[in-house]
Amino acid sequence: MRRMMANFLRDETGATAIEYCLIACGVSLAIIVAVQGLGTTLNGRYTEVSNALK
Repeated sequence: MRRMMANFLRDETGATAIEYCLIACGVSLAIIVAVQGLGTTLNGRYTEVSNALK
């Protein structure tokens, strides 16, 4: 039992998985923010072009 507990405390594979998950979440949030900003800018440009063609 003591050996099993020591092995459990030394095992860091779960911590590594959590770190990768946090990195993936951060990258996803950055992509979402960039796409939203780009979408707003493109929408404004298309509106300008549409109004200029009328």
